[in-house]
Amino acid sequence: MRVALYTFGVFRRPSADPVNDAFHARNAINLAAVEISAGFVARSGYDGDPGPASWGVAFYPRFYTGADAHSPSTLSLWADLESPLAYTYAGIHAEALSHGRDWFLKPKLPPEKPAWPPYVLWWVAADHVPDWREAVARHEYLHDHSASARAFDWKMPFDAQGNATQIDREAVRRLTANNLERQKALA
Repeated sequence: MRVALYTFGVFRRPSADPVNDAFHARNAINLAAVEISAGFVARSGYDGDPGPASWGVAFYPRFYTGADAHSPSTLSLWADLESPLAYTYAGIHAEALSHGRDWFLKPKLPPEKPAWPPYVLWWVAADHVPDWREAVARHEYLHDHSASARAFDWKMPFDAQGNATQIDREAVRRLTANNLERQKALA
């Protein structure tokens, strides 16, 4: 079994607006960092872009209502729950996340229910590659039903057998240190 991860954001302004230039400038280094991260298996590319092939036709969740047909999203596969967590919140990607308020609408509007989750995780068989449509269905399911074995987040994770579980924080620390060492070559 492997963990699938789908992320989704909505730009505050159209994609080509100069306010998003810094986001676009970080794309190459973020993608390079993910591909050398411990536990990373594969990622979908995007039709028309260099890099890996797209895992199906690009498809956005119902939360996207933009007119420019571009909303940042990713779809990737990982060896375990801890690996994508270690990548996401440390190093090159964490630095980009620190600027998220400059580029993206807030997906959460406390105390109301979140407008949409920023990501979703789910387990897939080792020989299964999810497509964009499956990813969006899981994302919308998490929003509509909250965390379950079908679609979850790191706050309420599930193991490959469908049981509620805990994140191994020591493993995340080890993976983070490994990733930070690997990312030195990208700087």
